[in-house]
Amino acid sequence: MIIKGKVHKFGDDVNTDDIIAAKYLVSTDPKELGSHCMETISPEFSQKVSPGDIIVAGNNFGCGSSREHAPLAIKGCGISAVIAKSFAAIFFRNAINIGLPFLESLDVDMINDGDIVEIDLSSGVIKNITQDKNFKTQAFPEFLQEIVSCGGLIEYIKKKEGLKCIK
Repeated sequence: MIIKGKVHKFGDDVNTDDIIAAKYLVSTDPKELGSHCMETISPEFSQKVSPGDIIVAGNNFGCGSSREHAPLAIKGCGISAVIAKSFAAIFFRNAINIGLPFLESLDVDMINDGDIVEIDLSSGVIKNITQDKNFKTQAFPEFLQEIVSCGGLIEYIKKKEGLKCIK
């Protein structure tokens, strides 16, 4: 699975309150949540995102509360993947649940805001097209790629049970 998009860069310790403020937790609609994604730290963020774009961040991305709304807001605003030095464990699990791919890479400091990046989830190769550089990280496991392609864990389970996988 290949993902290609423009980078939106953030630093360390981006918490779930930064990703989606608590006042918006009354909704579970991905588009509604996405329209407010990152607005406490980057008010124009959701207006700058094009479908397929990628977030790149530092350490401990998604720390804070265990709300599933955070990865849902990211996905809802059009972000197709997140690359960070490290992720908070609960964000890691919630991202899998909703089918948002994520990769850990210590090379994120060599990726700039606005760069165009291509991710090959199968091989773990991150190509910075803008800078003509490649970085290697751990491949995204095949079963997680299948969860992503189904649109999340629930649809993946339906498919495994012989039900139609709906995106």
